[in-house]
Amino acid sequence: FMKNSKFKMKQTYIGHLAIFAVNLIFGINTPITKSILNSSLQIDALALTYLRFIGATIVFWLVSILFKIPKANKKDIPFFLLASLFGVVLNQTSFVYGLSKTSPVDASIVVSLTPIVTMIFSAIFVKEPITLKKVFGVLVGCSGALILILSSANAATNSTWVGNMICFVSCLSYGLYLTAFKPLIQRNHPITLMKWMFLFGTIISTPFTFSHLYTIEYSQITWDITLKITYVILGATFLTYLLIPIGQTRIRPTTLSMYNYLQPIVTTILSVIMGLGIFGLKQSLATVLVFLGVYIVTQSKSRAQVLQEKSLKESQNKSSDNK
Repeated sequence: FMKNSKFKMKQTYIGHLAIFAVNLIFGINTPITKSILNSSLQIDALALTYLRFIGATIVFWLVSILFKIPKANKKDIPFFLLASLFGVVLNQTSFVYGLSKTSPVDASIVVSLTPIVTMIFSAIFVKEPITLKKVFGVLVGCSGALILILSSANAATNSTWVGNMICFVSCLSYGLYLTAFKPLIQRNHPITLMKWMFLFGTIISTPFTFSHLYTIEYSQITWDITLKITYVILGATFLTYLLIPIGQTRIRPTTLSMYNYLQPIVTTILSVIMGLGIFGLKQSLATVLVFLGVYIVTQSKSRAQVLQEKSLKESQNKSSDNK
């Protein structure tokens, strides 16, 4: 029993470490991606996203061959396609495209709603109970996002509002991926899962994004931009999507999504340093409300806790009846 308990604790620790690294890398990636999109090389959101898909596909398949990773069950391949649609295509494309139309700080605040979205999808797919505390937390968190979105909509241009809304689509698709496809993730090796997901992601996005590669000014690409694109492909795509399944199989979706807190902190610091964004009163208020909402939601009882309490109460009632 003690050995089993220690093993579970070790696995949980590994899961927490993996997801911490993922969100740290994503937090750094947001201002780096924005700086690439702001460059004079005509690298738009769709072109950069397609480069991520191609690069990650090549690396994942090479690694699977070199290290003789277990093959996928043929029955799972159609589900890889669906998982790719939500976990790769919609998630990455909408985030990068939304980021191209808003600031890194605003984008990171919107993405901080992921834990709330995940909690809602957990209620649908994992049958987590919906309590008054969760509802209140959702309302508080959404009020923060609305302040950010509506205040940006009142600006001279509506591009920031559109960008924030598109980033929210990324949040929705990622929350759905975390919950609906957890069984698929648990029964497949991370490399096996990702090589198929990114292959399908590349195939799905090719008709819409391939032509955007022709607009890039390849002759003017500097070492600085090359290093940033390499970071986006190898760090924020290959490494993160390798670590995400490791965390998913070891900790709950809601706990996993809590690490999104780290992203806006890292993104804000780097964005201000790089001159890509500001952190004013509306961003501060929105951040506080989103974080508070997520905290309230995640403090509510899980389905396992509710069932455990119910079982304990029934046992106590039986015990008192016998007396």
